[in-house]
Amino acid sequence: MASTQQLKSRIRSVGNTKQITRAMQMVAASKMRRAQEATKASAPYVVAANELLKRFSAQTATDEHPLFVKRKITKRLIILIAADKGLAGAYNTNVFREYLGLLKRDDERGVVNQTLTVGRKASQFASRLKDTEIVGAFDDVPDNPGGIIFRTILDTAVDMYAKHEVDAVNIVYTNFINSINQEAEILRLLPAGTEAFSNPEEFQNDTEEVRYEPSASEVLDGVARRMIGAKIFQALLDARASEHSMRMIAMKNATDNASDLVDDLKLAMNKARQGAITQELAEISGGVEAMAQ
Repeated sequence: MASTQQLKSRIRSVGNTKQITRAMQMVAASKMRRAQEATKASAPYVVAANELLKRFSAQTATDEHPLFVKRKITKRLIILIAADKGLAGAYNTNVFREYLGLLKRDDERGVVNQTLTVGRKASQFASRLKDTEIVGAFDDVPDNPGGIIFRTILDTAVDMYAKHEVDAVNIVYTNFINSINQEAEILRLLPAGTEAFSNPEEFQNDTEEVRYEPSASEVLDGVARRMIGAKIFQALLDARASEHSMRMIAMKNATDNASDLVDDLKLAMNKARQGAITQELAEISGGVEAMAQ
């Protein structure tokens, strides 16, 4: 059994770790609340953007537009969104599992993949894979993913698809459902608007007698790019909210485990102290008896 001095040292060490994990838990909770508010605020816009893209894709005006044309998939761009840091439970692992599954399916179909990574962990993981081409890597993306990083991701995806460098663009990210549930998903970004309508009856008559001003091409150029950008922006927000939520839960579990470990160490120290006292009393009693003889 360890000595009381060793147990005291371990108790202090675990206590210090507990303070760190508790602080990280509080920081993650604060960031998660802000990220959750951001993702909820933008969600209605993204839903409307999806429906608008689907509506456009149902109209003949999009048949020749470079962002709406469906092609046989021989090359795919994957935007992989993960964290810059660890200590977030299974957050990165779940995303990488979906990513590997997509790579495996494409490999079986003879589809060539290129990857654009967001997050240091994503770039580290993808760079270790054999025959994986990384066309871009973005680390330290802020919680509000606007500015040049967001524009570069959007421009890269749109330009590669429009120039026929790839035949499809997918995002692998973590969808934020609530503070308890997050799910790694694969979102199809391009070609635009080819998913089924959520309410088909609502759009049955919308595909007739549609007129565009100044022209269908100009309207689609502006609207489609903005709507695609909205989907990327929402994926980045969801991924960041999920990361903070899973880190908060992981740090809470670590704090609880540290508390349990401290209790066990204190119990062991008390037992060791009690054993030492009992041994001293026995030695004193033995000495008294020896002197009395």
